[in-house]
Amino acid sequence: MPIRRFAALLLGLALLPAFLGAQDKPKQKTIKLLTVGNSFSQNATKYLDKIVEADGNVLIHHRCVIGGSGPDQHLAKVAAHEKDLKDKAGLYGTGKSLAEELVAEKWDVITIQQASIKSHDLANYKPGMKTLCEFIKKHAPASEVVIHETWAYRVDDPRFTKPSDKAGEPKTQKEMYDGLSAAYRTMAKELNVRFIPVGDAFYAADTDPKWGYKPDAKFDPKAATAPTLPDQTHSLHVGWRWATATDGKQTLQMDGHHANATGEYLGGLVFYEFLYGRSAVGNTFRPAGVDADYARFLQETAHNAVEKAK
Repeated sequence: MPIRRFAALLLGLALLPAFLGAQDKPKQKTIKLLTVGNSFSQNATKYLDKIVEADGNVLIHHRCVIGGSGPDQHLAKVAAHEKDLKDKAGLYGTGKSLAEELVAEKWDVITIQQASIKSHDLANYKPGMKTLCEFIKKHAPASEVVIHETWAYRVDDPRFTKPSDKAGEPKTQKEMYDGLSAAYRTMAKELNVRFIPVGDAFYAADTDPKWGYKPDAKFDPKAATAPTLPDQTHSLHVGWRWATATDGKQTLQMDGHHANATGEYLGGLVFYEFLYGRSAVGNTFRPAGVDADYARFLQETAHNAVEKAK
């Protein structure tokens, strides 16, 4: 073989791995996301942009938020705007109505959800969720409407430690999860839409024998003094915290509803895998305070939740 041809062959073999690597690497993907929800949708997407960026993709995300809301509150805002275009009650913080937000971008995905306090009972979803879905499809027909499944409260939330006698009210975390899981799945089937299983991932993580949160039996909230807090290792929720009032007095508060940084990370991982169709396992982003082993567990939990929900 002539020397020049042999040299060219060697050069080609040397470049082959790099060429194959370039061919195997997924192309950058851009998703335009609109979340129509409340603080839970804010929680679940808190770190989504960083997770997306870490995997070399692009996210364009806008939020339509009403605190503590479900479909009915967003529909009330729609009705207020239709009645009076200048009424601030019909506008979001951007000064736009929902109809205007829906056409502001060519959204790939638009999410809707139920208020967490009502999420356990299917009756609370009707007819609001269907009406909201239809309104969105009317104004953004090319977008995919998706249901965001919210999560159950922490096992030691007052909803469970001091349960209500009201019929149908969940008395345990499991009862709340079972109810919301069934309700979200039923609505997704009735509306013929997909759902993002954040609530499934939360419950799986919360009840894991090794990584699940376990209340600190030694902590007595009635006897606690600032800044003492219980051991809240592996909590996905804000939990116990000290708050300072305007007079400087500190009070111990429990928030077993909202996600803390760890829960926000788990929610973001579920959103990412659902939206981009790529495994969350191995993503290089993790929030400060979440160690590598626990982050890996959360990634695997998110992955399993999305796979099971397909």
